[in-house]
Amino acid sequence: MKIISYNVNGIRAALKKGFLDWLQAANPDVICIQETKAHKSQLDVTEIENAGYPHHYWFSAQKKGYSSVAIFCKEKPTHVAYGTGIESMDFEGRNLRVDYDNVSIMSLYLPSGTNSERLNFKFNYMDQFQEYITNLKQKIPNLVVCGDYNICHEAIDIHNPKMKGVSGFLPEERTWIGEFINNGFTDSYRFLNPEKQEYSWWSYRANSRANNKGWRLDYAMVSESLKNKISRAYILPEAKHSDHCPIVVELNL
Repeated sequence: MKIISYNVNGIRAALKKGFLDWLQAANPDVICIQETKAHKSQLDVTEIENAGYPHHYWFSAQKKGYSSVAIFCKEKPTHVAYGTGIESMDFEGRNLRVDYDNVSIMSLYLPSGTNSERLNFKFNYMDQFQEYITNLKQKIPNLVVCGDYNICHEAIDIHNPKMKGVSGFLPEERTWIGEFINNGFTDSYRFLNPEKQEYSWWSYRANSRANNKGWRLDYAMVSESLKNKISRAYILPEAKHSDHCPIVVELNL
């Protein structure tokens, strides 16, 4: 199974940049999308269906044009879970899960900490999400949690490790993602690429992408029960529909 995760920074803008042609060429079984900034009703979904993804699911923020996640699938899942059931998390449309017989796949868009208020929201979200996932894993052990975590884990994941006072690379955030992994997940990319320094997000400022001054904020976290089924994990920086690029994990199921 080939799973892609991609923060598209606005699905409508990405569609105008050739997203569907790229998607057909990449040909994942499932693609987890973050930051769609759209409600399903605002799109012509027949284009997505004609591209080979007849099963598409959307969980959008109450506020239009903000946040929101989606999952497109070739094969119909057995169950779809919209949100977490935790109201303080779900109103921003940040979690969506599709279940298959042998694996469940989540699209996650963790908040960014752009100011003190949002940073506090992010920390609360992280705590609630960890508790939610801990409970979920007891019922559904085979989990892949894909998405934009808005956190760089290690120094190798950021072009300038001295940026320690910036949200996304704060000690508390790095500790949290380390503990998330230690609680039964594998960072699939780092598992197969222990020394590689690649990024999945670049600021629009200062020609950051051209100079490859980026951050690895996007992860496909695979539960320990699936760790030995990871066959490939890689990043696709040549896809340029967004300030992020897609990440991929392939599992032998």
